[in-house]
Amino acid sequence: MQLTDPRRAAPAVTTGGTPAPARRRRRWRGRSLVLNLVSIVLGVAGWETLALLGYTLPTPAAVARRAGELVADGTLADDVRASLRRVVLGFALGTAAAVPVGFLMGWYATARALIEPWIQFFRTIPPLAIIPLAIVLMGIDETPKVFVIFLAAFLACVIATFQGVVDVNRTLIDAARVLGARDLSIFLRVVIPASTPFIFVGMRVGLGSAWATLVAAELIAAQSGLGYRMQSAQLYYDLPTIFVGLISIGVLGLVMDRLLLLVERRVTGWQERR
Repeated sequence: MQLTDPRRAAPAVTTGGTPAPARRRRRWRGRSLVLNLVSIVLGVAGWETLALLGYTLPTPAAVARRAGELVADGTLADDVRASLRRVVLGFALGTAAAVPVGFLMGWYATARALIEPWIQFFRTIPPLAIIPLAIVLMGIDETPKVFVIFLAAFLACVIATFQGVVDVNRTLIDAARVLGARDLSIFLRVVIPASTPFIFVGMRVGLGSAWATLVAAELIAAQSGLGYRMQSAQLYYDLPTIFVGLISIGVLGLVMDRLLLLVERRVTGWQERR
């Protein structure tokens, strides 16, 4: 009589044939969505309460009315397009430059010794402090705006990429060498996959830095953009318009962050998660 090895037993399934872990994940996603909605409702309720108590805040209804006006006349759409163009371009260029520089610093000790002091030096200088220099050197068109955003994203991502290469498990590299792998093969098959989670963390931090730098970047002779609209509203004490800009930046940043997180999960599906 053949005995069944318990270690090879079929995974637990539900009555519908769906694995139990998958059902638990779906249940948690539903619960997480409900908690997100509850959090939003509580936040708006707290905002309304503060406004009714006399704090200098517009009510959610006033902000919604102002948002409707800006949407109706096309102003909000134009501002969103202008800001998105600057952020996406600066972030994309910053990430594209940061990843190879981070790999270079992490893989070659000589490159690290040459480049790292400059990276650490510029990290101590806020990107906003570069604005006067950017205006003098690049003028007042789109170039200095994108450059400041590029710098913010680059400095966040390059450090994460460098740290990812440095933290690769040395045992994996040694095992690959024992099996006869050359440096290029080790770099492509071991270092890059092991560093990918760090790169995505750096990209998410860089994306946040890019949006955080946007408002200041649009001080440079901008004629449109969410930051520009908020700066103009400040002159007239137009709080609803300022809140519309803040909420728009927050929503756009959140959506882009979630898209990055989705890509990360697909690319690093092999990584164990809690």
